[in-house]
Amino acid sequence: MASSQASAFGLKDPSLIKFQGLIDGKWVDAKDGAKIVVKNPASNQELGTVPEMGLAETEEAIAAAAKAFPAWSTTTAKERHDILMKMYALMQQHHDDLGRLITLENGKTLTEGKGENTYSSSFIEWYAEEAIRTYGEQIPSAFKNVRNIVIKQPVGVVSIMTPWNFPSAMITRKLGAALAAGCTTVIKPPPETPFSALALAELASRAGVPDGVINVVTTEKNVAAVGKQMCESPIVKKVTFTGSTPVAKLLAGMAASTLKKVSLEAGGNAPFIVFDDANIDEAVAAAIVCKFRGSGQTCVCANWIYVHSTVYAEFASRLAEKVAAFKIGDGLDESTTHGPLIHSRATEKVTRHIEDAVSKGAQVLVGGKVVENTNFFQPTVLSDVPSDALINDEETFGPLAALVKFDTEDEVIKLANATEVGLAGYFFSRDIGRAWRVAEKLEVGMVAVNTGLISQAVIPFGGVKESGLGREGGPHGIDEYMNEKLIVFGGL
Repeated sequence: MASSQASAFGLKDPSLIKFQGLIDGKWVDAKDGAKIVVKNPASNQELGTVPEMGLAETEEAIAAAAKAFPAWSTTTAKERHDILMKMYALMQQHHDDLGRLITLENGKTLTEGKGENTYSSSFIEWYAEEAIRTYGEQIPSAFKNVRNIVIKQPVGVVSIMTPWNFPSAMITRKLGAALAAGCTTVIKPPPETPFSALALAELASRAGVPDGVINVVTTEKNVAAVGKQMCESPIVKKVTFTGSTPVAKLLAGMAASTLKKVSLEAGGNAPFIVFDDANIDEAVAAAIVCKFRGSGQTCVCANWIYVHSTVYAEFASRLAEKVAAFKIGDGLDESTTHGPLIHSRATEKVTRHIEDAVSKGAQVLVGGKVVENTNFFQPTVLSDVPSDALINDEETFGPLAALVKFDTEDEVIKLANATEVGLAGYFFSRDIGRAWRVAEKLEVGMVAVNTGLISQAVIPFGGVKESGLGREGGPHGIDEYMNEKLIVFGGL
């Protein structure tokens, strides 16, 4: 039965499709047999089912990770490097299948699905190389005959909780670092997109990751109990999460019960600023990539687009013209430029934001409607969006570009910073002095100057204010999964 279900995905290697969770190297169902139905958001047709696991399975997964930790944590950095590089090679080998799988369960275009696999695998490659660079240090002592040495050790069992918008990359950004550091893991993927997580676990096993080092618990209805256990269990030593700010706060509070380490990448409300001296063609192209990638379902996409009044009409006209040429549809169709939103709740939120803005004076330049009885939403550009619109307080997470005029640098910086979150910010200017001033004044963790793209494996990804804690990726990303230990040698 599972074999026939897997063949329906159209993969070259159907064995990548798993319909069970993973605990201690065994593919298992929920103890009560309950299932989660996973649908293709482009068609609303069932893709398959995964187990509706609960507290008992989560406890088993944590215990399996704890059992595997002593052996995995004492492997050499070179051994972990080699295994991760094998996993990276397997992700490259199965590039087409993994990209197609992302498209089927998430809805993004096949080009974006394959692009995500490239991005996702880059974290495995990066952390394979970082595994052998977890250097310690010697600190000069104030006392004779004493040496101070600092070493780094893996924290232990790590709970990994990820969102549906990047079904693969949000896992590897955390998993790669955890494995490279010598940690063992329990992964809770989102119920909307579990198959990518399960495929990654299968490839990790093929690469030589031992049983129990990676465990995958799938859940939907039991998410509160599962998440609580993953945060509060004294066996778990680290929690890493990507998702909304309200959920991040809940998880942080739970993790505080045992004072475990946390990495939280929470919500954003990214400003995109176009100054009067900007290259308008470049700014429009970047806005399209930044705002509409994944149909606007990315945490770093522009939520507000602030345009200087002297170039506002030109920018708005060019952006609307480009957006009007988009084609929404099934991501597997080569002619599709933008896929569906993940589910009806997402389309309802975009509709609510548009209706609110229009009721307060905004104008619809293009788009503005949901395709009836589907998850497709017309890519939309609104002009003259007022500052009291809902978009100002809520991240839309959809294909809605909200344009606002401004006149001065100080004015737009105040507008951009008037939010409780601060993940990413973008601006366009050819004035080098302004570039430095604005980059330093924006209250965000990441600033893009004259580009609409930020995400890379080699950079420290994360925010400030209520956008989270810690950094993922880059040279310091692995440190989030390690403890520093001081060893003082006397009598020398």
